[in-house]
Amino acid sequence: MIYQYGTGKQKVLPADFDQALIWTAILLLSLGLVMVYSASISIAEAEGSGYPAYFLIRHAAYVAAGLLVAVVAFQVPMESWQKYSFQLFLLGGCLLALVLVPGVGREINGSRRWISLLVVNLQPSEFMKLFMVIYVANYTVRKSAFLGSFRKGFLPMLIITLIVGALLLLEPDFGAFVVITTVMMAILFLGGMDLKLFAGLIGFLIVGLLALVWNAPYRMQRFFGFLDPWDDPYGKGYQLSHALIAFGRGEWLGVGLGGSVEKLFYLPEAHTDFLLAVVAEELGFVGVLIVLALFSWVIARAFIIGRQSAVRGRYFPALVAQGIGVWLGVQTFINMGVNMGVLPPKGLTLPLMSFGGSSIVASCLSLAVLLRADWENRQLARGYRI
Repeated sequence: MIYQYGTGKQKVLPADFDQALIWTAILLLSLGLVMVYSASISIAEAEGSGYPAYFLIRHAAYVAAGLLVAVVAFQVPMESWQKYSFQLFLLGGCLLALVLVPGVGREINGSRRWISLLVVNLQPSEFMKLFMVIYVANYTVRKSAFLGSFRKGFLPMLIITLIVGALLLLEPDFGAFVVITTVMMAILFLGGMDLKLFAGLIGFLIVGLLALVWNAPYRMQRFFGFLDPWDDPYGKGYQLSHALIAFGRGEWLGVGLGGSVEKLFYLPEAHTDFLLAVVAEELGFVGVLIVLALFSWVIARAFIIGRQSAVRGRYFPALVAQGIGVWLGVQTFINMGVNMGVLPPKGLTLPLMSFGGSSIVASCLSLAVLLRADWENRQLARGYRI
């Protein structure tokens, strides 16, 4: 706070950091740590790891790594992220292609999405989400004068989307494809793309997604299983039916932390994709509502930070911040929708909470970039140069 002599007034300067956003992220990481431990105790013992805290220790290491990466990434100016956006995009694309190389990419449950780094597995698609946010934001700023042109504005991004989409679908990683495509479309829309071209893009993608579902038998099975999981509760509807049972058992206040029955080998992937179902069973409707409120705050802050950047004429940070908000919002919505049975099953984690090193580190990295954009806004409001 600065006292302005001669005016009798005090000028209140903004804080250096968005404390509420930081603490919200810490709360989500902490709650995720607790719930991953609770959801994974039984499977840790059954898989022969030797101790119940196996997944807890690994997840804690991922969180520590994510926070370390976030601290380093926060030091990078937004100008540098923009300058090297194409290089980051190329890095992500090369990693996605490397996953498909026999002997390099690791296959788990029929999908080849990981690169083994001896002690951990790297999932390039998680980092490609942020790289695409940065690249598309820079593309939109550079091509702002041509966003109404099909050839100069729309076509290059369509080609890039098709290339990235093809790499993701070859893994296959349909969930990441949906998230990245949605983020790309949202940034182009926020950047001022011509509405006719945008509507055409939406139509093209809807037809393409329906074709992908129709031509893949396992996707068709997931879709029909999602419509009525009780029609085949021991087959294609098994996972969803047990997730719904977990939600039903939780009622308002849950059965108590550690008291979940569904995590005892009934609900597959309880500590990863279906962590929210365990939260619902153990902490009830109130617990799910708290998680939803925390994510809503993070997403809302991303859009507010983007708007503050745009008001100052900083359009690249604005689009990056809002792109991160769209990414976290869409992925959170899909994961929660799948857990609640309102969307078909997809292999997407709950950001900042689910078990998975690449997901945790990528989420922390994205929040560091978001906090950097906000920090630069606050420095400019103080009258400082960045």
